[in-house]
Amino acid sequence: MTTFAPDELAGHLGSGLLSFPVSHFTENLAIDETAYRENISRLTSYEVAGIFAAGGTGEFFSLTGGEISTLVRAAVASAPENTPVLAPAGLGSMQAIDMAQDAQAAGADGVLLFPPYLTEASGDGLREYVRAVCRNTELGVVVYNRANAVYPADALAEIAEACPNFIGFKDGVGDLEAITRIHGLLGDRLVYIGGLPTAELFALPYLELGVTTYSSAIFNFLPDFALAFYRAVRARDTVTVRRLLNDVVLPYAAIRDRKPGYAVSIVKAGMRLTGHSAGPVRPPLTELDETEVALLSDVVNAANQLTPALATAGS
Repeated sequence: MTTFAPDELAGHLGSGLLSFPVSHFTENLAIDETAYRENISRLTSYEVAGIFAAGGTGEFFSLTGGEISTLVRAAVASAPENTPVLAPAGLGSMQAIDMAQDAQAAGADGVLLFPPYLTEASGDGLREYVRAVCRNTELGVVVYNRANAVYPADALAEIAEACPNFIGFKDGVGDLEAITRIHGLLGDRLVYIGGLPTAELFALPYLELGVTTYSSAIFNFLPDFALAFYRAVRARDTVTVRRLLNDVVLPYAAIRDRKPGYAVSIVKAGMRLTGHSAGPVRPPLTELDETEVALLSDVVNAANQLTPALATAGS
């Protein structure tokens, strides 16, 4: 059963760090629901403002509709009542409506609407894409601004006027001028979420633009570090943020950038390194090689050495 009404969900999401869990697969690439449920319970034992099941880090693009439904239901069953669960929707308008309605039936609290598959779209078309989903669910809807779905400010304003359950804007583009225009036009009507790969890189400048939260993939395998980083950002502790960027996040991003698709692969590699294996990635993604895993191990060690001091400083 849904716990958060759309307006409540928006406020809650903007109050803390957001978790985008990986999807667990067996060695033959089937869904490992038991391991997934255990991981959701582990992640929600930390202070997070929301769980996004089967999202980009969860390989949404590789999942069948039935698998998405399974994972959303598993997340809803495994997360505590005070932690909202958002489900993915996308591909095309009819598929997105089906996914949103299934998410509502599953007891999810909201929907992250991914770009439409393969085709280009005008601002008018994107507006109707979002409105179609919003009209067909009572859940709060967050749009994902990236790739072929870059939403103009005026289209977002029209959606917000027509659809009370349109609650959020997740940015995966990084156009600071566009975000400034959107926030200037819509203000607190939406919750603004940082959604670029390795969102920690952009967290501090985004905060100044009204983006109070972001999706942390690193949280999957370094939850204490990720939360300490978030606290430093919200405190505008630029000295600490820059240190953590230089010692951990930038070296991590350098590994991520070695091959397309590594934004997900590196998270699963980190899970294995920290004793929480989620299985392999599905094609077309590829695994890190031995050299890259060794480099990532150094990053994990650096984060683990820094985290105790950060916890002491924040207490």
